[in-house]
Amino acid sequence: QVQLVESGGGLVQAGGSLRLSCAASGRAFSSYAMGWFRQAPGKEREFVSAISWSGGSTSYADSVKGRFTISRDSAKNTVYLQMNSLRPEDTAVYYCAAKSTYYRGTYTRVREYDYWGQGTQVTVSS
Repeated sequence: QVQLVESGGGLVQAGGSLRLSCAASGRAFSSYAMGWFRQAPGKEREFVSAISWSGGSTSYADSVKGRFTISRDSAKNTVYLQMNSLRPEDTAVYYCAAKSTYYRGTYTRVREYDYWGQGTQVTVSS
């Protein structure tokens, strides 16, 4: 089992940047594929980005492609989401998720993940 704790959210002006972190506790972090999702008020949770257990594969939602970058540091049991050129429509609670797997690809659906963090609020002002 793994526990996930997100950090790094906050209030930023449009065009600004934030880096979210997701610290994982528990064993075998390197065998978990990781993902970032977000949920705005009144909307469903949506996929943002994902990274394979090895870090060799990544994927992004079209809405963040070219602006967000996902990465992982297995030595620190941490996955990051670097968010640049933020827009008001990026405002949401951002969640980190983990899935135990040795599949070399990524997972983009909410139901595919086994563990979730509590979320961190990101607010982008116009």
